Amino acid sequence: MANEHKIDINKRDNTGKKAIKQLRKENNIPGVYYSPSSKESSTFYISQGEYYEAVKSGARIFNINVDGKKQTVLFKSIQYHPVTEKVLHIDLYGIKMDKPVNIKIPVQLTGSPIGVMEEGGVLNQASNEIEIQCLPADIPEFVETDISELNLGDSINVGSIDLDEKITLVTPEDTVLASVTHAMKEIEPVVIEDEDEAFMDEEGEVPAEGEGDSEGESRDKPAEGGDASKEKDAGSE
Repeated sequence: MANEHKIDINKRDNTGKKAIKQLRKENNIPGVYYSPSSKESSTFYISQGEYYEAVKSGARIFNINVDGKKQTVLFKSIQYHPVTEKVLHIDLYGIKMDKPVNIKIPVQLTGSPIGVMEEGGVLNQASNEIEIQCLPADIPEFVETDISELNLGDSINVGSIDLDEKITLVTPEDTVLASVTHAMKEIEPVVIEDEDEAFMDEEGEVPAEGEGDSEGESRDKPAEGGDASKEKDAGSE
């Protein structure tokens, strides 16, 4: 049976951007509560400390007070900052304990695959969670599946997970959960020498046009009608 945890939320009347920014500055999280019996919603805020206490509890069902009435809710949507991963917004969905709900739960892999331990493969977990449908009281904290028999090249699908009869799988059964593949080979880059680099001197400089590889090598022919002696002097400067 799923654990329940009580959280204290505070009514929020001002929904403007400045008010929301101020709430976050004070280490609070703005949120919206959606009623289970209607399309009505109400705004609230919760402290960062209260939120993290709720997460640490391991519960999936939470009890709150809305306008003086006790409500049972799920964390349905959580928005995080893309860089700091700080929680920016929370959506709470009201539920009824006698009606099934759809929810995503984590999947934990157990065992060490043969393909990894004996055949040099690498384990890739393609899916970390699955979506299920069940009554709120039957929501598991997580589900497990054994991958010990996976050989190199094998994969296991979501449909292979052994679920309680009270739980219905919503994620497509053919969704790949994990696979054992060949390890990626490191390919050393091939350095291709640039033709220009072959003509560089020891200090990395390209010889000036007309310079020979060794002392005494002939220079470019002076322009017709030019002063050969002056051209030679200019080249030696």
